[in-house]
Amino acid sequence: MIIRRLSAVARLVVATLGATLVSVMSTPAQAQSGSQYSVQEIVDAGHGFFGSTSGGLAKVVEKAFSQYGLPNGYILGQEGSGAFIAGLTYGEGELYTKNAGQHPAFWQGPSLGLDYGGQGARTMMLVYNLPDIQSLYARFGGVSGSAFVVAGVGMTALRNDQIVLVPIRTGLGARLGVNVGYLKFTQQPTWNPF
Repeated sequence: MIIRRLSAVARLVVATLGATLVSVMSTPAQAQSGSQYSVQEIVDAGHGFFGSTSGGLAKVVEKAFSQYGLPNGYILGQEGSGAFIAGLTYGEGELYTKNAGQHPAFWQGPSLGLDYGGQGARTMMLVYNLPDIQSLYARFGGVSGSAFVVAGVGMTALRNDQIVLVPIRTGLGARLGVNVGYLKFTQQPTWNPF
């Protein structure tokens, strides 16, 4: 009888220690995911922003999440671009984060390549590995074009060190081709793309 009670107490102690260990080890992961967005949160924000034109949004967002993981911010805005071999893009929007609030974002940049046309687009940019808000205000380079398109919604990726931006665009106009360029993000609007 005493052995059974000791055995039950030992099991209870082991279970309590195990639960405590699991709780302590999972705390950093929970804290980290508390500053990141889920697929559903991004899709909901996108549907609210893009409206009826967002038929392929969920598939494009799922593709971005499968390639880059959970973003810790996103930008909602609009942009205009035009090109005939060399091109320019100008945009403005709002950066949303869970732990640092909302911040204005303006972007502009040149491009060069086999590219022509013009486009006005509503844009959602998923932001990955952003350590602080000031790190957004920099140049992000990459190959533009529509790297992944579903139902009129396209996605590309731009990088600056460890920070990755994934612009998801839907809009009016036609801009055909592939180009190399960058987007420069600023806190205030500017006409200077360099």
